[in-house]
Amino acid sequence: MSDTPLKKSGLIWLWFSLLLLAADMLTKYVVMNTMQLGESIEILPVFNFTYMHNYGAAFSFLSEAGGWQRWFLSIIAVTVSVLLTYWLKKLRAYQWQLCAAYAMVLGGAIGNLLDRLIHGYVVDFIHFYYQQWHYPAFNIADIAIVCGAGMLILDAFRSNNDKQETNA
Repeated sequence: MSDTPLKKSGLIWLWFSLLLLAADMLTKYVVMNTMQLGESIEILPVFNFTYMHNYGAAFSFLSEAGGWQRWFLSIIAVTVSVLLTYWLKKLRAYQWQLCAAYAMVLGGAIGNLLDRLIHGYVVDFIHFYYQQWHYPAFNIADIAIVCGAGMLILDAFRSNNDKQETNA
């Protein structure tokens, strides 16, 4: 019995992780090679490219921890990446919402992991603000992680609604 495309493993979605990883690494490379640390280029009145180093996690959490956080966050990223790859393998390729969500988080996690391992920090440059309020700078990997996590949360709610409708 031959494998139909609908029975293929979710690992086929690794192409999406690689695409996001490439976009993340390319944009960081461009920023690092065309801007000075701390330099800001206004794109819109509420949006700049601002080259920053983040030694911590989201919102610079643990950035002042003394260096151990680099390895701690790297171990977390490797663990999450292995788990996501395992879960992708268990999924079927046609389960596109879950596959895409896992692939997005995986691509983002690896992008920030590579920064930590290569540089000791994560390169951030996307900066939104309004008057005196500034949202912490972030990057393409962060966008992938947040969007993927959001899709997983939505899937969890959708799955709960499906179960409740089946039980009704």
